[in-house]
Amino acid sequence: MIRQVSSQVVYSNAWMTVREDAIERPDGSPGVYGYVVKADFVVVVPEEDGGFHIVEEYRYPIGRRSWSFPQGSAEADTREDEARRELVEETGLRAAQLDFLGRMDNSHGLSNQGFHVYLATGLARGEANREHSEQDMRQRWVHRTKFEQMILSGSVSDSCSIAAYTLWLLQHR
Repeated sequence: MIRQVSSQVVYSNAWMTVREDAIERPDGSPGVYGYVVKADFVVVVPEEDGGFHIVEEYRYPIGRRSWSFPQGSAEADTREDEARRELVEETGLRAAQLDFLGRMDNSHGLSNQGFHVYLATGLARGEANREHSEQDMRQRWVHRTKFEQMILSGSVSDSCSIAAYTLWLLQHR
């Protein structure tokens, strides 16, 4: 097991902290491990009529637009409420039923952040209430086979959405 010898914050802002830890490996040799500390988030799989509602927006870190399931930050004690809020905010949809599909690690070699996946069904339409940073967001419904084609073509490249879809598939076979 790796043992932490010391830890220091090397960068921090309102959304994330970067830590650098001095470590000791099982054989006693020293090392350094840098990682991002970031709050967990929710991913919502809005399922309806054999398909899913997805959103597209410009993602600054990758420099292009990308399709994904609705997602956003999650307070530890209000994850289901946050999933409902993100769904309404990004799509205008309200779910009669929200089921927890599972929790996954987002990037376990780089960050402590995880995500919580919810299936939203019994959808009712309403107005989206997007944040200012989501002003270029688009939404559409796609059939499941189209969603799979979008994964294969790379237009859905968000690993969290693909992982959420995998959880959905495993529970629906």
